[in-house]
Amino acid sequence: MKLVTEFKLLLTGCLLFPAVVFAQSNAAVPADSLTLDQCVNFALENRAAVEQALLDEAIGEREIKANLSGWFPQISARYGGTHNLKLQQQPFGDQIVTLGQKYTSNIALEATQTIFSSDLLLASKAARFTRQQLDQQITDTRINTVVEVSKAFYDVLLTQEQLRILDLNLIRQEKQYNDARSRYEVGLVDKTDYQRAAITLANIRSDRKRAEEGIKARLAYLKQLMGYPVEQDLKLTHQYNLMEEAVLIDTTQAIAFENRVELRQLETQRELLLLNTAYNKWSFLPTLSAFGNYNLLYFNNEFSDLYNKSYPTSAVGLQVAVPIFQGTRRYQNVKIAQLQEERLDVEIDNTRRAINTEFQTALANYKSDYTEWRTLQNNLVMAEEVYDIIKLQYDEGVKAYVDLIVAETELRTTQLNYYNALYNLLASKLDYQRALGNIDINR
Repeated sequence: MKLVTEFKLLLTGCLLFPAVVFAQSNAAVPADSLTLDQCVNFALENRAAVEQALLDEAIGEREIKANLSGWFPQISARYGGTHNLKLQQQPFGDQIVTLGQKYTSNIALEATQTIFSSDLLLASKAARFTRQQLDQQITDTRINTVVEVSKAFYDVLLTQEQLRILDLNLIRQEKQYNDARSRYEVGLVDKTDYQRAAITLANIRSDRKRAEEGIKARLAYLKQLMGYPVEQDLKLTHQYNLMEEAVLIDTTQAIAFENRVELRQLETQRELLLLNTAYNKWSFLPTLSAFGNYNLLYFNNEFSDLYNKSYPTSAVGLQVAVPIFQGTRRYQNVKIAQLQEERLDVEIDNTRRAINTEFQTALANYKSDYTEWRTLQNNLVMAEEVYDIIKLQYDEGVKAYVDLIVAETELRTTQLNYYNALYNLLASKLDYQRALGNIDINR
């Protein structure tokens, strides 16, 4: 019985609030740790900017239909009633004749059908380019989403890896601090060794706290980009060896301007401006429409008897409206449209130069970041070797404690710099792909 009652409540909720039920199912949050592709796919479905772009497309489609609705018959009804307080009088010879009656009313039904209109013709031809423009805006938003979410994803993961490095350094430094204090307590060394260890330990703890808090901020930013529920925990997963392999890209590719959605948007805008220019040139064409009406007229000197008898009229016909002289408005509008075309041509040329600059900058940044990453990769191997040797020499009493601190600081700095360089390289690769127009938005 209880199960039946719960089912009825659920069914009632689905019928009364279907939007809420389906919205919750559409925004289902994955339970496991998310990979980069899963984060990007979630963002492409739930990010606010993507949803707004889709809504803009839906709004644009409705606007297109509204603009084209003028091709359909336009039907209207009118009702009017008049109480003539003073009737018109007209002299006929020696007599004064009163015209009209005290109460009048009319009910009219009218239909018009546009046969030709330059405004509607422009709207019909522009519909295709308007839809294309809206679709390109969605593509641009999806490209930005892939790039921004990927960068934020890498930023979180590499900060987590830095936190792991600091944890390992913290464990190692705590051991060294305890060893140095023990040596001081038995009189083998003075207190400067464990004091230096304490200073290093405090610095590592401070760096660890900063990294720990930084992860929270970076996760919040990633949630914002993804449209991820604030109250839900977001866990990420990735293999760092695959991340290192993913940094490679062919740097010999030539830029293809036609791949850039920004230029395609401007070309679509130019098509719309060409249509606008043509519209202004041919705005002298007449507007042709057909009409038909049916009108019921009522007259009576007594209000109570007003609607006892009607006097219907009806008509059909054609209407032609021809603009003859508009005070040079058409000429000025044509010049404005042509100047707008010229301005857009300048913008297209400037955008091509800006895209070339963006490409060259992204390529230069990628190459320099790749060189830095490889350098730090080699430095990391050497820093680990140097630390191991000096640690061994310090344990044998050959090296001073200050040498061990310097080696450990260099190792920790190299490790952290390595992951910073890896993030910069991954970000540069994304910028380079976007400059080429090679961002994959079909995941």
